[in-house]
Amino acid sequence: MNTDEDLPRELLDGGLLRRVYGFMLDDGRCDGEVLDVEKACAQLEVPEEHFRGALDDLVALGLLVDRPGRGRVAVSPDEATTRVLLPLESELRIRRARVEEVRRRLVSFSPVFDASLLARENRRQIELIDNLPDVREAIAELSAKARREILTAQPGGGRREDVLVEAAPRDYDTLQRGVQMRILYQHTARNSRGTQSYVEQVTRRGAQVRTLDDQFMRFLVFDRECAVFANPTDPNGAVVVRNPFVIAFMVETYERLWLTAEPFEADGDVQPEIMDDLKDAIVRLLTAGMTDAAVARRLGMSVRTCRRHVAEIMTTLDAESRFQAGYLLALQEQPK
Repeated sequence: MNTDEDLPRELLDGGLLRRVYGFMLDDGRCDGEVLDVEKACAQLEVPEEHFRGALDDLVALGLLVDRPGRGRVAVSPDEATTRVLLPLESELRIRRARVEEVRRRLVSFSPVFDASLLARENRRQIELIDNLPDVREAIAELSAKARREILTAQPGGGRREDVLVEAAPRDYDTLQRGVQMRILYQHTARNSRGTQSYVEQVTRRGAQVRTLDDQFMRFLVFDRECAVFANPTDPNGAVVVRNPFVIAFMVETYERLWLTAEPFEADGDVQPEIMDDLKDAIVRLLTAGMTDAAVARRLGMSVRTCRRHVAEIMTTLDAESRFQAGYLLALQEQPK
């Protein structure tokens, strides 16, 4: 239907359609007689193009149909409804059935999508790295992205020179950005000159460093959102974890270790109480049945150093066996 702005108001609101429909109902043509469009337009007082447009609209609504010998004739709204709406309703039913079929088929893919999403999430939350260069690269990247805090647990005694050379500039930059850093070592790290020098530099820049007598897991936590810990099955690999529950557990573990650790003063002598803790740990592990090598590995020292400590302990206690040394130490610790 024509929608130009110059159309009569009757046509815009359907008035003209009803007038033309009424005219066609009253049409007195005989069979074979052609509709006199000019006469109809004059009677209705509408332009011919508007009249013809109205006829086309009435045909589309089913109110005008073509009858043999008569051309277009008007029919009742009920007949138009049957003629026009039934096919539409039938098509609508078919389309609805099609919609439900497509919906059912699409929903059948949901378990596949959910499983894939879960697998992707698991891969994102737990990532295995199988070589040392990639481990170092991942740690460097996470350190560079850290905004608030890095928690570091580094067992094994003094750190190797190459590790310190690689870590020091990165840690200096991290501290310079205002990121808080806490570092845990074992007591034996205090005997490493390289580690002492590193600790002196990072503490000067705001880091906190403490040490423990016994072994603990090697790991780092970044902003309490991501953690990297050693892969127990691969000495050169690591595991990157982003699961919030695992991270929360690791942070709580770290806080417990931190509370029992002793501050590491890089420019001071090793405190007597720390040496006592270390010797107590040696005797405790030996009396539990561990070998010299196992004790040394657990406490982050050489076997030779471990044996030297054992000899000193037994001499001090005047003990003839390691079991006796353990017994005597236990007696000393009993409250008087």
